[in-house]
Amino acid sequence: MTDDVPKIELHLHLEGAAPPAFIKGLAQEKSIRLDGVFSENGSYAFTGFEQFLRTYEAATSVLKTPEDYARLTRAVLEQSAEQGVIYTEAFLSPDFCGGRDVGAWREYLAAMQEAAAGMRNEAGIVLRGVVTCIRHFGPEKARETALCAAETAGDFITGFGIAGDEMAGKPADFAYSFDMAREAGLELTAHAGEWGGASSVRDALRDLKPTRIGHGVQVIDDPVLVDHLIETGVTLEVCPGSNIALGVYPSWDKHPIETLRSAGVRVTVSTDDPPFFHTTLRREYDRLADTFGWDDEIVREVNRTAAQAAFCDPETRAELLLKLESTA
Repeated sequence: MTDDVPKIELHLHLEGAAPPAFIKGLAQEKSIRLDGVFSENGSYAFTGFEQFLRTYEAATSVLKTPEDYARLTRAVLEQSAEQGVIYTEAFLSPDFCGGRDVGAWREYLAAMQEAAAGMRNEAGIVLRGVVTCIRHFGPEKARETALCAAETAGDFITGFGIAGDEMAGKPADFAYSFDMAREAGLELTAHAGEWGGASSVRDALRDLKPTRIGHGVQVIDDPVLVDHLIETGVTLEVCPGSNIALGVYPSWDKHPIETLRSAGVRVTVSTDDPPFFHTTLRREYDRLADTFGWDDEIVREVNRTAAQAAFCDPETRAELLLKLESTA
């Protein structure tokens, strides 16, 4: 039903979107053993969030060079384009790309940017990068990541965020890094309200001042905070399939996305780490249609919200909105 509506994805971890066959093939090329990373059917193997993080980091360990990341970028964008995605923002981590060294990060970034330009020419999909520090790596490493972001801010690197274990430290610990990114002209987002409760969103908004929140779905437990999101226009990057796969919510019908959307919260739909959660963006929308009766107009509205919240230049935003309207 939703296939004809162009899609905009704002919450996608580049490494987490790597097809299992891609990671397995790269590991074989490099003679790297990945014990316990894959299940018997070839998918990623994990149970629960902590094991997910370990599997994620083990799979990422085979990505060692700028060329590896160029190939990964192409594989992920091919996957996204097949789902009707016309614009995507990927979380990129200098922790995995040169160990937070600015010079090495530039080399990785150039490789990813070249691959993205090629896919834009071939498939029409646009990629922007959101440099992301890893919360459980600590605030000092986050500062190094923020420096990488600030030094490469521009047409391709347009945002800065934080991901990882929400229970590690406090948002305020990372305020310096966010201030550095803000001063460099980068837009800001922060993972919160996936595991840390509604209070983690309140803390992130107060201490980091992002315009978007990654996940954020646990705000549903705080009506005053929901009203605050509506009043301020903060956008939630919601990943329903991820939330259900990891047990944040037990089933699609218990997920709060429709309650939030109908109340007036600005929600978008993304896949987070799609092969880990056995999902695609098309599947996300199909399940939302089946569960909540979302029709093409609601899907277009949600993608319009995504275009308006995207960390891109005005010209790109106008192009995205035009493509959405032209299919109406």
